Amino acid sequence: MAAPRRRTKIVATIGPSSSTKDVVSRLIEAGMDGARLNFSHGTHDDHGESAELIREAQKDAGRPIALIADLQGPKLRIGDLSQPVELEAGEEIVVAGEGDATGDDLPVAPAVLGSVLEPDHDVLVDDGLVRLRVERIEGARALCRVVTGGRIEAHKGVNLPGVTLPVPSLTTKDLADLEFALSLDVDYVAQSFVRSRADVAALRAKLDEAGSGAWVIAKIELKEAVSALGEILDEADAVMIARGDLGVEVGVAEVPLLQKRVIIAALERGKPAITATQMLETMIHRPEPTRAEASDVANAILDGTSAVMLSAETAVGDYPVQSVRTMDQIARAVEPSLGYRHQLPGAEEAPTVGQAMSNAACDLAEALAATAILVPTFTGRTASAVARLRPRRPVVALTHLEISLRHMAIEWGVTPIWIPESTDVEDLWRHSIEAARGAGVVDPGDRVVLTAGTAVNIPGSTNVIKLDTA
Repeated sequence: MAAPRRRTKIVATIGPSSSTKDVVSRLIEAGMDGARLNFSHGTHDDHGESAELIREAQKDAGRPIALIADLQGPKLRIGDLSQPVELEAGEEIVVAGEGDATGDDLPVAPAVLGSVLEPDHDVLVDDGLVRLRVERIEGARALCRVVTGGRIEAHKGVNLPGVTLPVPSLTTKDLADLEFALSLDVDYVAQSFVRSRADVAALRAKLDEAGSGAWVIAKIELKEAVSALGEILDEADAVMIARGDLGVEVGVAEVPLLQKRVIIAALERGKPAITATQMLETMIHRPEPTRAEASDVANAILDGTSAVMLSAETAVGDYPVQSVRTMDQIARAVEPSLGYRHQLPGAEEAPTVGQAMSNAACDLAEALAATAILVPTFTGRTASAVARLRPRRPVVALTHLEISLRHMAIEWGVTPIWIPESTDVEDLWRHSIEAARGAGVVDPGDRVVLTAGTAVNIPGSTNVIKLDTA
């Protein structure tokens, strides 16, 4: 039997440091399960080339990689600057909408500042490294006092904590980026600055209109999103704890507890949760993380996160492959301590048939020490329902749909394997066991638990648990 795979998945951002076939191949070899294209940076040509490299390397590696397009969203950013600006505490500086900035003003796009800023509002630049406070408003320009000085570079992010921006959840840039991303056949679209369920529904409508099978990752980084977390999770297919902007919005002291809360809420719904931002920040320029960073990754895994994500570490860092290897090592060290989340629901909880079946399948596999849980699935939803319980047995998801394989690539503990399309349930059982044996997950004679639907190729039809021998 093959050695057990790491169960917590790793997502790596592809950028200038990792956009060659050799590096992408090495990232996959090191353990990358999902590749993120960050549309806040780079051109369509850049992302198109990266997507092609990822698909080629995925084919060579022989395992699915989830391709994620991360939209910029309604993010305020510093506009073009002829050179970086150095600010000292106590100085005055004018912040203005990009079209209204003159002279030494700091330009910010989109140009909505005049309609939302008021005296005593904070303006945070570059994840709060520079802090300004509004003293007075003059039309579309805000005179600010520098509270915390520092260096401001072009296109750095700007946050206005507690201020609701009067811009749509999908900007003009997002719509253009989305159209291009769908031409790349991405598997997930990550939506930035989600505020409500309606924001996610608007993106899903665009995906349906385009005939795309991509799933939606809702990024939790605003106070409004935290307040509407349950409704957002009900609409989204997955969630990302985007700790950079979230920390600026709510304060860094609140982030660890919110991280746990989001992960638990996602687990309860059987949806992947990705923990992101500054996980191994030191490894942008150093080959080793700090002990605190290693603990941060480990604690996210202990919280139950489905995946951990690398951003600048792999996009622009000096040690992209080492960063993925380090993530892999930390996960393997921590995962043996994870417990099984036994949650057999009572009738008063009104579980779905799929939830009840997945719980029973996990309990049976644990009680009988089965070698693996085999989950033939059409969309991957049943595999997620099983994975949410964090069983100690390997979860093998089997489908004939390539996009479902890639969707499941970032689901905790799930090994996605392709099988031929089946005509009946007996055919489905046989294909599943043969594929699991062929992949080295089980050996002939091993005890396995299978759960699927007797109505094959129909989503949501799970109604059978079968104990069998591989």
